[in-house]
Amino acid sequence: MGNLCTCFARKTVKKRPVTKRLQNQQTGPNSSNRWARVRSSRKDKLDDTLLQEQALAAAILFRQHQQQNGGASLPFDRSASLRYPNSYSGSKKAGQLPRSSSSRARSLTDPLLQPQQLVNQDIKHDDLETNHFVLVHGGGFGAWCWYKTIALLEEGGFKATAVDLTGCGIHSFDTNGITSLSQYVKPLTDFLEKLPEGEKVILVGHDFGGACVSYVMELFPFKIAKAVFVAAAMLTNGQSTLDIFSQQASSNELMRQAQIFLYANGNDHPPTAIDMDKSLLRDLLFNQSPSKDVALASVSMRPIPFAPVLEKLSLSDMKYGSVRRFYIETPEDNAIPIALQESMINSSPPEKVFRLKGADHSPFFSKPQALHKLFVEISKIPSP
Repeated sequence: MGNLCTCFARKTVKKRPVTKRLQNQQTGPNSSNRWARVRSSRKDKLDDTLLQEQALAAAILFRQHQQQNGGASLPFDRSASLRYPNSYSGSKKAGQLPRSSSSRARSLTDPLLQPQQLVNQDIKHDDLETNHFVLVHGGGFGAWCWYKTIALLEEGGFKATAVDLTGCGIHSFDTNGITSLSQYVKPLTDFLEKLPEGEKVILVGHDFGGACVSYVMELFPFKIAKAVFVAAAMLTNGQSTLDIFSQQASSNELMRQAQIFLYANGNDHPPTAIDMDKSLLRDLLFNQSPSKDVALASVSMRPIPFAPVLEKLSLSDMKYGSVRRFYIETPEDNAIPIALQESMINSSPPEKVFRLKGADHSPFFSKPQALHKLFVEISKIPSP
């Protein structure tokens, strides 16, 4: 075998022409120039063909512009894209949208009109009872989790306030030192107390934030126009959040694996907080969310205080029951499964239930546009 390799190796030493195309060409001092001229002529033909195609495409686009503008010709600027004259932007008709005439294919991440712009088009804020949303995060989260929702609401002309509850987000208090629900919710109650007289808000609660929203509904029913529960604990009188979550604890193996109980007062005392296994966050809370948001959560989430989870709520029909409630279901939720959400809904039916298709436990990450659309729709529901 080695001899065969050697034999083939010797044959490859033989000199050959640079290319097979030159083997039959006439040799001489002008042969290389002649070949260069052949290549050049072919390139020129290809360039001419390309230019003709580009010119034809430009002519078609220009003709379309003339037809769209009643035959009037439009000026070109230095851009290769055709543009509408400046007078167009100064005299927009109601409901008329600008069109792009660029020949560049528009990517899905660069749409002509953002979805929230369509949602926000027919909003008349003067007709709303309130355009102020107050966003309450869930256990372990912080105000940071609402960053997409805040941007979308503000772009639509709404006011959005996200609150960091005690020991959450940038609030510096040690979670292990929180001993009651009132202490945990104090930043929210402080905010509502300072609202001007007569001003109302739409209160939104996520996850454990639903219990916090219920708590302040009992305290400030006259300041809350509507309460929205997003994959949240929606309790009844005399219930605690632990009562709700314990209903599915035996069947939710993922939740049990993810929970890490903290004992700041020693192992012979009750746990002071619950932390989450970072390696299981995606599967439990963000199974439909973008990776960048999972990364944000993994470095931002903090332990959940245990005492507020144990506290049973006192909710009255006169106060808590006077506030209009809405629930947004998240069918792909691994933390609060849809069966548990529907159980809470059946126990205390809200005014209306929405289902956010394809949403995991964190729809502000996985379905921000659809969530925003529901918020806008809820804000527009008139009083009965």
